[in-house]
Amino acid sequence: MSAAPALLLFSGGQDSTTCLYWAKRTFTRVEALFFHYGQRHRIEYDSVLNLTKMENIPLHELQVPAFKQIGGSAMIEERRIETGAGDLPNTFVPGRNIVFLGLAASLAYKRGINDLVTGVNDADYSGYPDCRSDFIASMQESLSRGLDYAIRIHAPLQKLDKAGIWALSEELGVLDNIVEYSHTCYLGERGIRHIWGYGCGECPACRLRKQGYERFVGKKK
Repeated sequence: MSAAPALLLFSGGQDSTTCLYWAKRTFTRVEALFFHYGQRHRIEYDSVLNLTKMENIPLHELQVPAFKQIGGSAMIEERRIETGAGDLPNTFVPGRNIVFLGLAASLAYKRGINDLVTGVNDADYSGYPDCRSDFIASMQESLSRGLDYAIRIHAPLQKLDKAGIWALSEELGVLDNIVEYSHTCYLGERGIRHIWGYGCGECPACRLRKQGYERFVGKKK
């Protein structure tokens, strides 16, 4: 376990919640950061509040209203979720991880933290360009240069698909917590409890979570 502290970019979803427990195992102290950027529902924020309280993790919150002002994403506006140009779903928020990592690095700098933890991964079904390993590597270098301060970005899920992420949560001994307390559904559905967690079961995020869980269970048989 590293004696250094870490700052987790925390959305309350399956991936970042898995990273929360990975960070707790890896670092002696973990703090979390949540961004309010005009999300179309507050369910994920409720998950963040619940989990950080459960795990006794300090929570920082930052307001990023610019994405709401820019608009054009189904993550922010009430619009049908569909595939757009370049096969990217319209849930893509251009520049989101660029801004989030920059702000997280700024907060880390002020708090004397060098290690950031994020739940991005190459296998993200959407192919978001700001979730790829080359982007993370370039951001780590740019932030370290721009701050003249060592920033290390940890992406423990980078090479994992959703089945692998479920397997990691089992290895960490927190699979039940991921199912019960994390939130993934784009529509904010929290009334229906499936074996893989809560959600509408139909949006792209729910389908990815469900299919990953089924593959994870299948590999165990």
